[in-house]
Amino acid sequence: MELPEGASVADLLAQLTARVAVQPRALRGIAVSVNAEYATKGQVLHEGDEVGLLPPVSGGSAAHTGPARTAKTLEESNQLVALVRERIDAEELVAAAKRGEDGAVVVFDGIVRNNSRGRRTLYLDYEAYEEMALKQMRRLAEEAREKFCVRAVTLVHRLGRLEVGETSVLIVVTSAHRGVAFEACRWIIDTLKKTVPVWKKETFEDGAVWADGEPFPAGLAVEGSSEG
Repeated sequence: MELPEGASVADLLAQLTARVAVQPRALRGIAVSVNAEYATKGQVLHEGDEVGLLPPVSGGSAAHTGPARTAKTLEESNQLVALVRERIDAEELVAAAKRGEDGAVVVFDGIVRNNSRGRRTLYLDYEAYEEMALKQMRRLAEEAREKFCVRAVTLVHRLGRLEVGETSVLIVVTSAHRGVAFEACRWIIDTLKKTVPVWKKETFEDGAVWADGEPFPAGLAVEGSSEG
């Protein structure tokens, strides 16, 4: 889309509603990214910028997390972040995260259940804005280590089709003390579900639906007008 020099995100949204027949209500509650980073409505756009219009998320290039790479990555950086399309081996990743100095390992293993809102679930499909999702996931892991003073974080999200009982997201936090490990793990999953651009499609016996995402945190959602 061509815009005049100095145009902002808000100007782009206004052009969409005026020229592309996008209904203003369709933009309410979305967030906007510029070059795979969240942006405000006042941010000025430049030639070649990639702008994403992101509906509320439901949550994270395929990455292999085999034993050798997992152990090496954690040893080098105390952080393992990945989007994968193969089955997540929770036991392997938990074992790889442990070190002699750890007094606690806290794990969140999000799995596909067989029902949702009274309907029998057959399977789920996860899609992501992958470049941005990985950026956000890496940032979450780094912030968690700094904010809660934990030693290491593993954060892996599955994409593609998942069957009932399979892991969709795995978080492993290791620390000398249990309290901060629990706090960090809870903070990561709660923040991921609101900020990482991953979306979930639920297929039931009687149909399919894209799951309603959680509202974006204050300051990320835009209203689609040219004001503010």
